[in-house]
Amino acid sequence: MSQKEQIILVGGGGQCRASIDVIEQQGLYEIAAIVDIPSRVGQNVLGYPISFTDDELPSLATNYKHFLITVGQIESPQPRLKLFRLLKQLNVSLPVIISPLAYISPHSEIGEGTIIMHHVLVNAGAVIGKNCIINSKALVEHDTRVEDFCHISTGAILNGEVTVGEQSFIGSNATLRQGVTIPVGSFIKANTLVK
Repeated sequence: MSQKEQIILVGGGGQCRASIDVIEQQGLYEIAAIVDIPSRVGQNVLGYPISFTDDELPSLATNYKHFLITVGQIESPQPRLKLFRLLKQLNVSLPVIISPLAYISPHSEIGEGTIIMHHVLVNAGAVIGKNCIINSKALVEHDTRVEDFCHISTGAILNGEVTVGEQSFIGSNATLRQGVTIPVGSFIKANTLVK
């Protein structure tokens, strides 16, 4: 019998595949099943079955404690926001998932449902909100605040004392100068310098 607690993944696309890799490396949870659209039920993602649809989340919440939203956030934060609110109404646990290859300062804070991918650096005084994706090799410097429902893409650099408003997307290799504030709902393209 496994000693790991089981977790349900909600969303079976590319973000799910990347999340599975982090969950396996972290080693704290056993992936029980994946939730996706009806036409994908019966398929699998990296060997894990897509067994349920969103309509079945209320019944799943009676049998499983831990859930992770594995829908991506390039086009819009709304799908992740909607799922987060639904899961909160169902009173399930939305754990923080952190790659063992990341460095997270013990003097930082990370909100529920956030995933920290491989080789991320989160430095002292940084605060990351709920249900965020901090993607591979991103840097979140000291005293930076990433509000809820943000996606910080691969290789993005958030220098010290930056504020990223909630529901924002920061593209790959974007660089945010120290102290800048990114408004709520922003979309910052890849390779952009914000100063």
